[in-house]
Amino acid sequence: MAKADYYDLLGVGRNADADEIKRSYRKMAMKFHPDRNPGDAEAEARFKELSEAYEVLKDDQKRSAYDQFGHAAFEGGDGMGRGGFDFGSSFADVFDDLFGEFMGGGQRSRTGATRGADLRYNLEISLEDAYHGRNTQIRVPTTATCESCEGSGAADNSQPVTCRTCQGAGRIRAQQGFFTIERTCPACQGAGRVIETPCKSCAGQGRVQKEKTLAVNIPAGVEDGTRIRLSGEGEAGLRGGPAGDLYIFLSLSAHKLFRRDGANLYCRVPITMVTAALGGNIEVPTLDGGRAKVNVPGGTQSGSQFRLRGKGMPVMRGQAHGDLYIQTTVETPVNLTKAQKDLLREFDEAASEKTSPETHGFFSKVRELWDDLTD
Repeated sequence: MAKADYYDLLGVGRNADADEIKRSYRKMAMKFHPDRNPGDAEAEARFKELSEAYEVLKDDQKRSAYDQFGHAAFEGGDGMGRGGFDFGSSFADVFDDLFGEFMGGGQRSRTGATRGADLRYNLEISLEDAYHGRNTQIRVPTTATCESCEGSGAADNSQPVTCRTCQGAGRIRAQQGFFTIERTCPACQGAGRVIETPCKSCAGQGRVQKEKTLAVNIPAGVEDGTRIRLSGEGEAGLRGGPAGDLYIFLSLSAHKLFRRDGANLYCRVPITMVTAALGGNIEVPTLDGGRAKVNVPGGTQSGSQFRLRGKGMPVMRGQAHGDLYIQTTVETPVNLTKAQKDLLREFDEAASEKTSPETHGFFSKVRELWDDLTD
């Protein structure tokens, strides 16, 4: 029976690039993997064909030979590296090439060095800090490279030795049928080397607990939840590995006068009943520490907004500013004297529908509603 075309098996065209071939194989290998199809001989055979096809097409030289000679290029070796496909010996390499990144591959080197963990630091700042920007210092508990062993994890006058179990490979293989199963060496935990005499200061880890003092530049215009990354300021790597990063998450404390929405600011300003009725000028604060005048027209109601252009928050790493919105609240007089009450009663007696149109309009509708219900 003729063998299926490798390109057809993987569902790609002959001009497909390496990434397209890899993506297609990954998708189909997941579908037909024996672990997902226990006892299914047809799926197992298909999985073997897919792996054979990918082993050839992922290699530029093998692919070139296949494009020129077809399956004959790999039948009965001819001194050009073309020979029968050894599924058992090569499958582990194919699987590691595709799925190693999902199994923690690349995190540990053959020397046992491992990248340090990233750290998070929560920093609360005021709205004024966010407006002006700020330089500050923070103290972060973390790990640092051990000075005694300079990160190697080994005591003075000693060096890590090659692991005898895996011969320095960091991984061991075991044959199970036509599968070759590869796993991390249990003796060295994938390092490939073993520290026989560990450093007393760090117990062989190559790092120690330490508190760092770091300078942080907070740019003007930062928002709640802004993340600042300090590269290499996270935990030190294990046994000389690179350090992780430090991520500073900013939160803004509530302000007693202003509320922020993006680049805009809102300020609730109470005004007297007289100012609301007759109009007048009021002074309002701005976040930069200054003052601004607002002209309140006569007849202003509670909830009216006045816009002050460019008096809001700066846009981070830009030249623009948001706006400041003044929201008025008309304050009802309290603690009135008898004379003041008499004046208000006199005013009320002289008032008309034109003086309080909303009030008269509302109660007119209420009377109409009651009249309809009684009819």
